[in-house]
Amino acid sequence: MDYNVDKTGYYGEFGGAYIPEILYANVENLKNAYREITDDESFRKEFHALLRDYVGRPSPLYFARRLSEKYGARIYLKREDLNHTGAHKINNTIGQILLARRMGKTRIIAETGAGQHGVATATVCALMNMECIVYMGKTDIARQSLNVRKMEMLGAAVRPVTSGNMTLKDATNEAIRDWCCHPADTHYIIGSTVGPHPYPDMVARFQSVISEEIKKQLAEQEGRDYPDYLIACVGGGSNAAGTFYHYLNDERVKLIAAEAAGLGIDTDQSAATIHLGRKGIIHGSRTLVMQTPDGQITEPYSVSAGLDYPGIGPLHANLAAQRRAEVLAVTDEQALQAAFELTMMEGIIPALESAHALAVFGLKRFRPEDVAVLTVSGRGDKDMDTYIRYFDRMKA
Repeated sequence: MDYNVDKTGYYGEFGGAYIPEILYANVENLKNAYREITDDESFRKEFHALLRDYVGRPSPLYFARRLSEKYGARIYLKREDLNHTGAHKINNTIGQILLARRMGKTRIIAETGAGQHGVATATVCALMNMECIVYMGKTDIARQSLNVRKMEMLGAAVRPVTSGNMTLKDATNEAIRDWCCHPADTHYIIGSTVGPHPYPDMVARFQSVISEEIKKQLAEQEGRDYPDYLIACVGGGSNAAGTFYHYLNDERVKLIAAEAAGLGIDTDQSAATIHLGRKGIIHGSRTLVMQTPDGQITEPYSVSAGLDYPGIGPLHANLAAQRRAEVLAVTDEQALQAAFELTMMEGIIPALESAHALAVFGLKRFRPEDVAVLTVSGRGDKDMDTYIRYFDRMKA
């Protein structure tokens, strides 16, 4: 079975492009142009040169000795936290800004939750001297003020969103409204594998550099280019898509996705979309959505702003539906414990999003010969206020 997108923009029964009429020409142009442009040799050369010289790729594949000893497996960490701007998000924004420039766009908009995608978008707009507007929920602005300041310093206009829960879903709604008002000159850099086709495929392709590097690095370190397990957190799903991409159809590799359970999947304070969602349409894509019986989207909750989304990328919805990926729901408490464990045992402070993936080691049993690769999608600078509060509580 092929788990990649098909010619019509679907992953199994998930995906597609459910968009307002005013955006039809924009999305069609993007769909028709992106493969031709991104497959062009000059584009690929410029993209990979920037990934190498500006982003700092390849990111290291680090053997975590102490974690490996504790959990009885050979654990490697793919260090996306060491990228310029501190997360995997820059891989995608570099690709999309180059694409937008070649399509003649002059204005860039984006949505952001934790702020990492917003910072990455503002960074590439500064690099390419393009106007940048970032939509961010007021709730997220309050809990991610450092990233807001970074975006402003980089020259972006950060627009607070006060509708709904004032988080990622609402920021995305506002970005789409903006795009509807400025379809001709504006490119919308979506930060995850969500939205109408071709965005889920396009973002996954730009992020696939992660698994491309894992193959080469594992071959050097383990003598084989595939692990037994790949582990990544999922909100919309871009770092997981990049981690899984070159292994999607390799059944030797078990895929594990960690989603945010918040206070628990048996509470009304959760963002575990794959566990709790039902089929529906959100932000231009047919996928799994957290919703009421009459189809109203319910507000998600997670301690992690980057996983606080009521949908999931259609690639991941299909991987779960086909049992290709195992999906674990990780609570706030489990993620926080995992973050402190990595910090104390390996000297790495991860983003709260990545901490959800790290919690998988406490939830599953591994064999000593198992090789497990986990993507540390970002670093924890932006989450220090949350970590300090938790640390003070633990000491009390």
